[in-house]
Amino acid sequence: MAESKRDYYEVLGVGKDADDAALKKAYRQVAKKYHPDMNPGDAEAEKKFKEASEAYAVLSDPEKRRQYDQFGHAAFEGGAGGAGGFGGFDFSGADFSDIFGDIFGDLFGGGRRGRASQGPMKGMNIRKSVRITFEEAVFGCEKELDVVLKDSCPKCGGTGAKPGTSPETCPKCGGKGQVVYTQQSFFGTVQNVQTCPDCHGTGKIVREKCSDCGGTGYVSNRKKISVSIPAGIDNGQSVRIREKGEPGVNGGPRGDLLVEVVVSRHPIFQRQDMHIFSTVPISFAQAALGADIRIKTVDGEVIYNVKAGTKTDTKVRLKGKGVPSVRNSQVRGDHYVTLVIQTPERLSADAKEALRRFDELTGNTLNAASGSGNSGGSEKSGKKKKGFMDKMKEAFDD
Repeated sequence: MAESKRDYYEVLGVGKDADDAALKKAYRQVAKKYHPDMNPGDAEAEKKFKEASEAYAVLSDPEKRRQYDQFGHAAFEGGAGGAGGFGGFDFSGADFSDIFGDIFGDLFGGGRRGRASQGPMKGMNIRKSVRITFEEAVFGCEKELDVVLKDSCPKCGGTGAKPGTSPETCPKCGGKGQVVYTQQSFFGTVQNVQTCPDCHGTGKIVREKCSDCGGTGYVSNRKKISVSIPAGIDNGQSVRIREKGEPGVNGGPRGDLLVEVVVSRHPIFQRQDMHIFSTVPISFAQAALGADIRIKTVDGEVIYNVKAGTKTDTKVRLKGKGVPSVRNSQVRGDHYVTLVIQTPERLSADAKEALRRFDELTGNTLNAASGSGNSGGSEKSGKKKKGFMDKMKEAFDD
């Protein structure tokens, strides 16, 4: 019955506003998933495959889609597809050749629109990695890598054939590098073009192989390649060296060498994009009284003046002391420093006495819980109350 049939849009998993490209993509996915050749003997998969094919046949045809959108399945009742079976549905309005050329290419290793593999093709890329220091990543460096590269065999000149012989035209493909296979599908006969399995797309067969290269036409050599690491490169980024990869095919260019950079951790600095971050400890006296301190940067030490009364976790910015841009070394990020006040763990008797004296002067006695602290004597005396910095200096001057 027509009522028992699923909505065509639901079958393909698309909305009613789907365009032709979306319909084709959706149908290709469903057809590939439920194709009988991928699910031999599975009656349910075959049913879903035919259901999807019927849906695509209707929705890909503008006139049939208009009728379906207006009347639903009732638009085709009385026709071959109206009785609930898929076998006799009229697919004449749908073009499946393009889709099934792709599907059968995936299923059987070919493709009806595959390019001629005997044409020039670029060689494969080679990947290597190199470890550098934090400073080398910031300022750039030169590294030398040992790489095994394939070169044309000097004995056979790259033909792969024994000296005195020559490669022959492949009899299977006639020198084309491709063969055509015929595949029976649900919709009839489909032709697929595949790379020739005998000559692997070269169009040539080597009967007598070169003893040095084994018929490949290439020999491997270990070489040292200099790599220029640009300033500002970050961990995980790569440097491309043109035409230092695998040899090309049929006169094509060599592939590239891709060198991935691994940056070692730094004991002090951390990096985020073009900025550097670090933490610098300062003493309580330096924070309270102010002082000139030395801060390490990638450019060396710099003198920074800590302002009196600086609080812990204060952040300062050293402009232009960060990482250069990998695209423009004249542009640099900044260095952000967090100043952390350190509490001394070991104190001499004199230091302890000085701190007690400081605590008394600031009104924060160590015995505050007993109630013997300051009781406002400074106000009764009529003297001007000393500020925090005055008390600090008095404590350390005594």
